[in-house]
Amino acid sequence: MPTDVDRLVQRGDELLERSRERHASVSKRSKQHREAEVVRRVGRIAMADGLIIVAAIVFALAVAPLGMMGALLVAVLLIVATMVFAVLPASTPPTVEKLAEVPLKALPVTTERWLESQRLALPSPVRGLVDSIGVKLEILAPQLAQLDEQSPAAGEVRKLVGEQLPELIKGYGRVPEPLRRVERNGLTPDQQLAQGLQVIDDEIAEMSTQLAQGDLDLLATRGRYLQIKYQGEDMA
Repeated sequence: MPTDVDRLVQRGDELLERSRERHASVSKRSKQHREAEVVRRVGRIAMADGLIIVAAIVFALAVAPLGMMGALLVAVLLIVATMVFAVLPASTPPTVEKLAEVPLKALPVTTERWLESQRLALPSPVRGLVDSIGVKLEILAPQLAQLDEQSPAAGEVRKLVGEQLPELIKGYGRVPEPLRRVERNGLTPDQQLAQGLQVIDDEIAEMSTQLAQGDLDLLATRGRYLQIKYQGEDMA
């Protein structure tokens, strides 16, 4: 019979395993974002440099040879274009107003992009929660593809993900930095932010579970229908 110590050890192992799975999921997602960002930057650089080279060739053929100064100017333009497009962000993060306009099926991905753009402005202790919310938004995205925009469930998702989450982070951002660690009514703004993000993280997980439960119920119903239909025919 397992002792209390054995149960505690088992519980600790389960928590550690879940933590590892979550870290692996977050690391994979971050790697995918970085790779996509690099691809977009390289693509912009290649396009800009290609246009400069084509323009230089056309000028040399149609107007006059470039000469030493022309070739030097082209080289400078190539260097400048490469540096500029390597530094500029590959994509502009969505605004809060944009979150209210996007279709429901695109809301999780768009919110995740907005959340990622706010990450550095948030205190370090809550960034793990931000990653966790991002993972859950990725899971939620395909579940919303078949959800009716006018359904009550869709309204709850849009309110939580597109309104309450951004408003929580915007509200924290309006607090002056020196006051964020000053306790008020028993909690600091940092702690209030952490609590709010934890609630949202839990609510997104619950919504995803409820949507999945609907799919599981439908699958079970279809399974029973097929069983009755075809097994009944075989018996007949």
